[in-house]
Amino acid sequence: MRCNRRCYHSQSTPFINWPTAFLWMAFFMLGSGLAFAQDAKPSKWTPEVMIKYKRLGGIAISPDGKWVAYTVSEPLMEGEKSEYRTHIFLASADGKTDFQFTQGDKSCTNPKWSPDGNRLAFLSARGGEKNQIWLIRPTGGEAEKLTEAKSAVSNFAWSADGKRIAYTMNDPLTEQEEKDNKEKRDAIVVDENFKFSHLYTIPVEKNEKGERPAKRLTKGDFHVGSFDWSPDGKWIVFAHQATPRVNDWPTGKISLVPSDSGAVKPFFSKTVAGDPKFSPDGQWIAFGYDGGDTRWASRNDIYVLSINGGEPRKLSKTHDDQANILGWSADGKEIYYSETEHTSPRIFAMPVNGGKPRVITTGNGIFGGASFSKDAKTLAVVHQTPEQLPQVVVSATAKFAPIKITNVNGDFPNLPMGRTEVVKWKSKDGKEIEGLVTYPADYSAGRKYPLLLNIHGGPAGVFVENYTAGSSVYPLQAFAAAGYVVLRPNPRGSSGYGIEFQRANINDWGFGDYDDDMAGVDLLIEKGVVHPDSLGVMGWSYGGFMTSFIITRTKRFKAASVGAGVTNLMSFTGTADIPGFLPDYFLGQPWDNLAAYQKHSAMFNVKGVSTPTLILHGEKDLRVPLSQGQEFYNALKQQGCPVQMVVYPRMPHGLQEPKFILDAGNRLLGWFEQYIRGKNGGQKTSD
Repeated sequence: MRCNRRCYHSQSTPFINWPTAFLWMAFFMLGSGLAFAQDAKPSKWTPEVMIKYKRLGGIAISPDGKWVAYTVSEPLMEGEKSEYRTHIFLASADGKTDFQFTQGDKSCTNPKWSPDGNRLAFLSARGGEKNQIWLIRPTGGEAEKLTEAKSAVSNFAWSADGKRIAYTMNDPLTEQEEKDNKEKRDAIVVDENFKFSHLYTIPVEKNEKGERPAKRLTKGDFHVGSFDWSPDGKWIVFAHQATPRVNDWPTGKISLVPSDSGAVKPFFSKTVAGDPKFSPDGQWIAFGYDGGDTRWASRNDIYVLSINGGEPRKLSKTHDDQANILGWSADGKEIYYSETEHTSPRIFAMPVNGGKPRVITTGNGIFGGASFSKDAKTLAVVHQTPEQLPQVVVSATAKFAPIKITNVNGDFPNLPMGRTEVVKWKSKDGKEIEGLVTYPADYSAGRKYPLLLNIHGGPAGVFVENYTAGSSVYPLQAFAAAGYVVLRPNPRGSSGYGIEFQRANINDWGFGDYDDDMAGVDLLIEKGVVHPDSLGVMGWSYGGFMTSFIITRTKRFKAASVGAGVTNLMSFTGTADIPGFLPDYFLGQPWDNLAAYQKHSAMFNVKGVSTPTLILHGEKDLRVPLSQGQEFYNALKQQGCPVQMVVYPRMPHGLQEPKFILDAGNRLLGWFEQYIRGKNGGQKTSD
């Protein structure tokens, strides 16, 4: 389940909710370059083929716009390994050169160029178990470790003169805590002794003693998030909240601290505010703010405020009311931001003078991970469509004309793909709903196919036009190759369609959105695309909630899969790491609004459910605790309903190990083949 702004992620579900998630957007895997040469040539998409897909990650364009650093990750699945290893690649902006830059057994992530472009900094746990900052020349050579932080470095940024790097890390264990842990005296007192994230700086060059002494800038009972250097290097502006708890995101504020140490100075004390960015002249700070309209189904508008104080100025409205600020134009006249527009995440420019925003990245598909050159005249971004692999493209910012400069997945099979298109329909109450339909690879008009209704998480997630053959718990092209139509609706409550649409499911989970989803199913049946007696439903997180609730309301579906789903709103509120989430959506605590929590819970409506159900859940899930799946499993089993529950050891709210992602995809495919088509796929769908 993925709540808007800070909570529910499903790493297994391909949807994006840019500014409202604890960030969008971290799951990049690289398959072995020799894998397909060694294996027999595949004839169709399967989970085994798709798990080898290389996923392209965080990009950084050099200050002069001539080079782009980016990351790819490979799944390691031989023997005892089931993990991802990430490395940095370099590609020239003219598309002539593209090569792997870092090597080794430890991942290298988060590349960032020095202001003069002569060094590349990155994070890696080389030589240890905790991420540190490393430096390397783009011309090659050995990387040098910059930090010796006691805890893992979580984020970092260069100063404008390139002489220092600021970074954040969580407070380390004390000597006594380490001793207590070893002696098994490590009792945990809930919500006490937090390990706060704080700001540090470190010089890039060694002093006369051959040392780089790190300097701590902040301390105290607050948790530092995003931050930015002032252009003159004298200040660092940072966002912070009261504690590291996910549930405390509504306490977010913005402050300033001198970069050479000193007292923290409050800058914007209203909540919820974050993601501050200095203007090029250092006189203004742009930031995201909800205007005091604090809800878990949140908004994030762009504001600017003078460093001298005063009243903040709200800039023009954005399409989705959820702008994710990227930075300023070099002349300070525009602010660049990313936001989802229906099914397409894009990059926009917001005039500071109050004019309306303009779209930068035109065309269909997804545009993500944007990075700008120092003069902001050149933009690098990752582009993908349902049928086109993600690649880094480079363009002039003023006039978007992208040039592809990478060839990630150049060894990936060129197999028949099911076509994906955007469709629209009217819900029961007349509300217009949009979604994505992926057709079988061998689709033939006039033939009726089985349908899989795939519901996204959130509820404020959104299905977008991602590449559909990428590895996932829900392997879309494997379903298409097996002859299924897959419908991915964006019902009320989704991002991408404005704040009113996002909040249209408040106090209404499982009813208005149920009508939205079912109207999409009925549309495909009416068009003769889908056979009404061959329907399946699946979803992760909030999609798991909807799946569990749907099968308490209808028997139209022949099979279902609940992935990490909330099934009991009352017990979820008392056990999840976001206890404030549902009381916000349902306008009160369970003890004040008992009827609503019961009405919208599958567990209070589970009597008589007979739909064969596959339940998938991570053992270490704090967002939607394992007990949510266990409650539903036992209720179905006690009633004699065909049910199977699979628990993935070590896994949090999304499956992170490649062997488990592969396992889930195969289990899903097998479950639907068994209960929609017959145990061995023998029951044919009528034409």
